[in-house]
Amino acid sequence: MNMFATAMTAAVLLPGALGLAHAQPQKIRPGLWEHSVVMKSQSGQMEAAMAQAQKSMASMTPAQREQMEQMLAQQGVTMGPNGNTVKVCISATQADLDHLPVQEGCTQKVQRTGPNAVAMTFSCQGHQGQPPTSGEGTMTFRGPTAYAGNFKVKATSNGKPEQIDMAQTGKWLSADCGAIKPAR
Repeated sequence: MNMFATAMTAAVLLPGALGLAHAQPQKIRPGLWEHSVVMKSQSGQMEAAMAQAQKSMASMTPAQREQMEQMLAQQGVTMGPNGNTVKVCISATQADLDHLPVQEGCTQKVQRTGPNAVAMTFSCQGHQGQPPTSGEGTMTFRGPTAYAGNFKVKATSNGKPEQIDMAQTGKWLSADCGAIKPAR
């Protein structure tokens, strides 16, 4: 699960570049956003960990599985066979400032490459038992309510370097975040 957790951490962090990437006057919309991520590791270890997690979920009693799914849903996470989604609430203040949540210990550099596109690099210190990660990618914005991006994430798995190719999309869902609270 360690490789999967590292990749999901990167997936959550990458949307933080969205806030830095918007040129004036276009702003992202505040509210509930869904980030969908499809990842592929060179070694296959991440996919094996994901398959094991899904197998473990399938072997749980219906009550245990429901409890696990509810716990993940409270954090805005949905795991599926074709990728994962993370829901994030963006406050009006964060949207106005073009600021999206970024995990502690991470830095980003964003450079606009066109009216609706950016190139970025990022680096994250190891956090809560996770190894350091870094990467680079591009994002294309489709107005204030959607984006698509491709990234190459460098991590460590079992003491060995690993590259994860990640395709990510984001879409604005609604002005009301429901039970999901705005991140810092």
